[in-house]
Amino acid sequence: MAKLTNIIGGFFMDIIETVVVALSIFLIVYLFLMQPHQVNGQSMEPTFMDREYLLTDKISYKSRTPQRGEVVVFHAPVEAGCPKGTGCDFVKRIVALPGETVEVKTGGVWINGFRLEEGYLPEGRITQPGAYSSRGAQTMEANEYFVVGDNRNHSSDSRVWGPIESGDIVGRVFFRYWPPGKIGLIAKTVY
Repeated sequence: MAKLTNIIGGFFMDIIETVVVALSIFLIVYLFLMQPHQVNGQSMEPTFMDREYLLTDKISYKSRTPQRGEVVVFHAPVEAGCPKGTGCDFVKRIVALPGETVEVKTGGVWINGFRLEEGYLPEGRITQPGAYSSRGAQTMEANEYFVVGDNRNHSSDSRVWGPIESGDIVGRVFFRYWPPGKIGLIAKTVY
């Protein structure tokens, strides 16, 4: 009987040990390396559709700064009006970097006086200024990024509430894992 108890006890200890190790690995990956995010809304169409699932790389920006064209996940600014306590994160594309002057005019985005060619936007998509960008050209501070959604008519972004700070960036979107027909790495935007 004691032998049977030892076998059963050993079996359950192996299961508990496996679960603890698996949870530990999951927590390390989730907290420090990458994190899943769901797209909510139309702001990034056609690049990302509502209810798609993405993986966010949380370590790249520890060794380098974000680049223009990268899609990032960041904590929504207070001005975005997210309900308190929801931990609201946004998915947007970086168009202006620290130190650059950005101006949004009807029809496009200008960086340091040159129109940004945005090949990822569908033909005919018009970019309108918002409450923040209607003030004219704005120069980004040393830790600020100007971010916009690809679906400009349905996006609450820097055009409305201003630039985001580097400390609010969770990470860079690098992989789409849902829906199954669209699984894959996110292509780098080239300007």
